[in-house]
Amino acid sequence: MKTIVLTIMALVAFAANSVLCRLALGGGAIDAASFTCVRLLSGSLILMAIFKISDSRNNSASRGSWPASLALFLYAIAFSYAYITLDTGTGALILFGAVQITMIMLSILSGNRLHAAEWIGVGTAFAGFVYLVLPGVSAPSLIGFLLMTVAGIAWGIYTLQGRGSSDPLGDTCYNFLRTTPLVLMLAILVLPEAQFSTEGILLAVVSGAIASGIGYTIWYAALGGISTTQAAVVQLSVPVIAALGGVVFSAETITWRMTSSGALILGGILLVVLGRDKTA
Repeated sequence: MKTIVLTIMALVAFAANSVLCRLALGGGAIDAASFTCVRLLSGSLILMAIFKISDSRNNSASRGSWPASLALFLYAIAFSYAYITLDTGTGALILFGAVQITMIMLSILSGNRLHAAEWIGVGTAFAGFVYLVLPGVSAPSLIGFLLMTVAGIAWGIYTLQGRGSSDPLGDTCYNFLRTTPLVLMLAILVLPEAQFSTEGILLAVVSGAIASGIGYTIWYAALGGISTTQAAVVQLSVPVIAALGGVVFSAETITWRMTSSGALILGGILLVVLGRDKTA
């Protein structure tokens, strides 16, 4: 039950992050580089504050890793720049497709074998995801496609780095802190061309401090209780959660496409869970 609650909380944070990024970057409230810098620095500051007042620093020597930090920075910067060149549906399809392929392929290469039910579940969930975002899919630009693919691969690697984390808060905190030198170099490079508004800065702060910093900590905590394949597939529910958020907070209507695609995604996730139990 703890794993289920943590996973749902993390997925809600991912969905919130998607909405915040869309408002900031899609609306032109801030440029991609400035958004990335503020997002990562805000995450570092809030996590360090929480880390300092918690018992985590006394109970564990876990301090994340440089590979995870590099993957985090690469995901954040590639995602931001890709987002301004792709529409929402196309970007989501490329991002989550790359995440799925990266995590499942690395899991197989590490010696794990998927049960038939898991393969069916992966296919079913991805089909539901494609059906959900299909109306917003258009031919992507080559640069946007490459950047979002890099973002998906980097996020898949970052997720895999968190498997078996003994101290999710400490690992996430130090992963964010290690991005600081790269963030400062990026800030120096783009400072002359930076364009931002108060709204854009606030959206980036909320995205970094809450949806990213705290959200990624919860995600690392949840990863200890689910398999790599399950971690890959459950993320396909993020667009569904974002759509439900639109229904609740923006008075959007529930459509047949949303309902049927949500059923396919959740059904696929269930098959993956049952398949993993069967393998065990």
